[in-house]
Parts: sequence; structure tokens; C-alpha cells
Amino acid sequence: AELLGARAVEHTGLRFPLLIKLLDCAEWLSLQVHPNDQQAASLEGPGFFGKTEAWYVLDADPGAQLIAGIQPGTSPEALESAIRDGTITDYAQYINVHPGDSIFMRPGTIHALGPGLLIYEVQQTSDLTYRVYDWGRPQTEKRHLHIDKSLAVADPHAVTQANPLPPLEDGRAKELLRCPYFTLDLLPAQENALALDTGGKTFHAITVIEGQAEISSCGAQFTLSKFETAVVPAACGAYQVRRIGKLRALKASIEG
Repeated sequence: AELLGARAVEHTGLRFPLLIKLLDCAEWLSLQVHPNDQQAASLEGPGFFGKTEAWYVLDADPGAQLIAGIQPGTSPEALESAIRDGTITDYAQYINVHPGDSIFMRPGTIHALGPGLLIYEVQQTSDLTYRVYDWGRPQTEKRHLHIDKSLAVADPHAVTQANPLPPLEDGRAKELLRCPYFTLDLLPAQENALALDTGGKTFHAITVIEGQAEISSCGAQFTLSKFETAVVPAACGAYQVRRIGKLRALKASIEG
């Protein structure tokens, strides 16, 4: 509880409650869909969690796209047929994205990342991924499709959007996304340091995405470079993030 916060321990026990990833996409990743908590327990058994996730676009080639949901008006019958016969891309909702965009992906949303994207991903502590379509790549023992499970959790009405970077105030955290499982903030610092506080309730996972950060917390001081991450324990309370050059960082936490 001192590391994670009481709420996280209550929900996920001794498991770290989030997964944070950097995804560098050179080609289309498979179309996937994830279950919610109830579906995960039903399909996989006790102790399995669903997979709510969010993306922040770190970099994007001109014209880069991702898939986030199904085109409006698609019936459940049409969706099932498309998943079974491999024509699901004809019904996919393609979205152009740019650096600084954030995208919330609730369970049941069919999605895929396209080429030319560098993505920060935060998600529930779950590896449950049901692969819907893999662009014709051959199935292997470790990489196969999950048609029946995909059909059990895919929502034909699930769609999302890319939210552009909001106005920022130097030295103040800006909330990008919030859900029951995590909160994602952007930390900008050009002239001022950032004063942050776990409140004793949640860890803060700080990932530098531009510049360097010097973090002073719990009587210790350390430096993070670009794409490095540190976890500030819940028990640390108030702490400070100073910039080394222009700084931008992402903070994932469980705010409740």
C-alpha cells in the first residue's frame, strides 16, 4: 500500500495495477479487441482483469492512421460476418492522428495501430488481447486469431476519437484522460518546476517524453532522460519535478 496506494491494492492485490508501454509501429498491428472485467472473468476465469487502455501519440508520420471502432450503422450481424470472413477492415473506423493526440480505448472497441506511429500506452494490468484480424499474416502457435472470443466481447457501437493536445500552462499538470482504472496527465515545464503530490493515495508513474527531468522525492533525487520512467511511491506525498531544458512528461496514476 505504501508503494501503490490503498485503492490499487484493494483492486489488484499485489499486482502492479497498470502496464505502461512505448509502441513503435513500422506496419499495421493486428486488429484487436479486449474484454471488460466481467467478460475477462467469464471467459478466462477468476483472477483475470479486463483491459481498458489509452494512447498518447508521441510521434506520427504525415497521414498516419489508426483504427478505433467500427463505422456507425454496422449491425451486429454484419460485424460477426466481417470478423468470421476476414473483411473487418471494410467496416473499420480509420482516424488520422497527430503528435499530442490522446485516445481513450474502452473494452469492446476493435482497434489497431498503423505504420509511422510512436505511441505511449497505459492500460489495466492485463494481457488479454483477442486478435480479430492480422492482415493476412500466417497464424502460428503463439500468434493466432481469437474469433469466438472476439465475437463475445466486440461492440459494434464502440467508437472513439482522437483528442488534440489541450492548452497547457507552464509548471501545471494538465489532465488528458480519466477513467476508473487510471488518470493520465501531461506535465509541461519550460521555465517553472512542477510541484506534485501523491496525497498518500496513489503512486505516480512519470515518463519523460521531451527533455530531462530531475525528481526530488522521499529524500532522494534522480534524473530521467527521454523515454525513461520512474515510479514515485504513494507514501512519498509532496515532491518536485524540475526541468533540464524544456520538459514534457506523462504521469499515470490511480486518482480514484
